[in-house]
Amino acid sequence: MPKIVRLAFIAVAPVLACSHGEPQRAYAASVPPAKVAAAQGANSTTAVAIRFVLSPTGSAARYRVRERLVGHDMPNDAVGETKTLAGAIEFDTKGKVIQQSSKFVLDAGTFVSDKDRRDGFVRGRLLEADEYPSIVLVPTDVRGVSLPLPTSGTLPIEMTGNLTVHGVTRPTIWKGSAKFQGGKVTGSAATAFTFNDIQMEQPRVPVLLSVADTIRLEIDFDLIRQR
Repeated sequence: MPKIVRLAFIAVAPVLACSHGEPQRAYAASVPPAKVAAAQGANSTTAVAIRFVLSPTGSAARYRVRERLVGHDMPNDAVGETKTLAGAIEFDTKGKVIQQSSKFVLDAGTFVSDKDRRDGFVRGRLLEADEYPSIVLVPTDVRGVSLPLPTSGTLPIEMTGNLTVHGVTRPTIWKGSAKFQGGKVTGSAATAFTFNDIQMEQPRVPVLLSVADTIRLEIDFDLIRQR
């Protein structure tokens, strides 16, 4: 084979290989194995810079719904609270939330208010806790803080996350504040959504004159740094 033709064949061989359904083989032949392994390793794992877990005590979640009861002249907030929640949040070296390993879960059947009848209705007929036992929040982003985290002081924060209630998942925005003290972060955040947003009917029972369409969900968090 003439030298010029041989050089031309060598130049176009990878292109021909790709066009005949062998892109991976052609790429592997043209890139040093060490670089291929490094690229695959970079894509398969995410370096964790910081991990926080909820403290066994000090954290709570609650709902608030404006209601008006029969025999009462003024509306009031129906408030139910649970302290049965757990979870963790991780950030990579760029301060981004690692969604695959960040999740907060609370027990839907443990909300307690000032009325037993309301609690039974919320657990059994509204949340259907036997069928949907968990309310899950998967954080996707946290704004207002960056790495390195402050060691003291309080800052406003905004967190986005996918919230699953009653088997329905939707994006939510949580606004609140965080207090930094050593290896702990404490604070609170809240979001709001409608009954229709989670495909749930507004309560209609004899003791209720009216129920607002907006549900407010609040979280008090006590996070402990693990790394």
